[in-house]
Amino acid sequence: MIRETTDPLHPFPCSERHLQCLWADPSMRPGLFSSRDGEPVRIEHPGRWNLEAGPDFLGSVLVIGTHRRRIVTDTEIHVHPHDWLRHGHGKDPRYARVGCHVTWFEHVLSPDRLPAGCIQMALRPIMSVWPGFSFEAIDVSVYPYGARAPVPPCFRILRDWSPHQKRALLATAGEERLRRKAERLAARIRERGADQTLYEEFMAGLGYKHNKRPFRQLAETIPIDTLRRHSDGDPIIGYALLLGAAGLLPEHIDPAWDAETRSFVHRLWKLWWKHRTGKPADTPPAERWRFDGMRPANHPARRLMAAALLVVQQSGPAELCTGWAAQHPAHWPGTAVSALTALSDPYWSHRTGWNAPRRPGTIALIGKARATSLLLNVVLPFLAGNRRFSRAVRAALEALPPEPDNGIIRQAATNLFGPDHPPSFYRNALRTQGLIQIFQDFCLNDRAQCATCPLPKALAASSSGKTKVHTA
Repeated sequence: MIRETTDPLHPFPCSERHLQCLWADPSMRPGLFSSRDGEPVRIEHPGRWNLEAGPDFLGSVLVIGTHRRRIVTDTEIHVHPHDWLRHGHGKDPRYARVGCHVTWFEHVLSPDRLPAGCIQMALRPIMSVWPGFSFEAIDVSVYPYGARAPVPPCFRILRDWSPHQKRALLATAGEERLRRKAERLAARIRERGADQTLYEEFMAGLGYKHNKRPFRQLAETIPIDTLRRHSDGDPIIGYALLLGAAGLLPEHIDPAWDAETRSFVHRLWKLWWKHRTGKPADTPPAERWRFDGMRPANHPARRLMAAALLVVQQSGPAELCTGWAAQHPAHWPGTAVSALTALSDPYWSHRTGWNAPRRPGTIALIGKARATSLLLNVVLPFLAGNRRFSRAVRAALEALPPEPDNGIIRQAATNLFGPDHPPSFYRNALRTQGLIQIFQDFCLNDRAQCATCPLPKALAASSSGKTKVHTA
């Protein structure tokens, strides 16, 4: 078992953890929802994230109804309403003070199944139309999680496994992660079309951790059809439209800038005023962008040029991706990475900022690590939804290097294999994705120092030959 089983009639390709993050972070959601009884519910404070056993959030502050009654209560969050029953919360005294049951799906539990006076709220109706929202924009690793046991039980079990078995475990988890991403992407493609969906995903991938949401919202504000129609194949026009709508086009031409910069900004302003179709109210304002801790080469102004080159000059993101995958399975990942890293512009390929000096060498708009990440998180999930490309997907997962090492990968590997494990266990993209999958589905959700985590039990059963660890 690599993840908790979901309702087969109403599948949900994310985890309960995503919903907890959504509830906790006011920047990700509106502050006003509706109860199942139709009353307006304003979230004044989501409450304290409970890292111990019991309800997910303690001391949530809600303002309910037209008379604005204010309550302080505990909140429990589930994917499906019947998860309350399946998890046995009704018999657990720790949940007796839950006054708010938040779920993704809209079904209603009978009031007698919940604590007296408990309100029920569904997130899906509002979040499905909330501008810029996507589960892909939620980085679950940045939210609080509980400590591990001094010697994680997974390590005690897996130290007797062979290297081949350990690699197979990670590969299975990596395949599960890809499958779930493919499900989410397929659902969005059914709603928005393949090109628009891939355009949004590429934009979010170029936004990095802090700017994923404004990049995605910008892609919704200027849909791909509008961008391509107004650009007429010229990426500079497309760039002017994106930069202007993003609020990132410099308001004034600084006399201290060199002649090339002054001329370029002047040209962009002319194009923006000529081609813009009006600035919608939900366009991401400049103050929404995050620049703290960012390398100058990763500035959104540079990444938007990469986006314009990627979208405007090509026949369409879907055709571009399928064209890559149609090549020889052993070669196409390298071709795709090379195509992304080769995107260039006469101005930004030699600059890191409007007031930065021009450099003689080339500064990639999309580096190799970012290109690899786009393949893993956008292109492969898209291709995985089409069995015709299964061989190409498998070849890419085996051939692509892992994403850059980070805290999630290190922590998950330590939990599973101990502090002195050989990195060879996860030296490709598939197995690294497996580590991330296991960490997010199990380690992040554990609030009892591994005591109640279901993964060790599944691993132990697999070791004894009673069952196999498998994707749910």
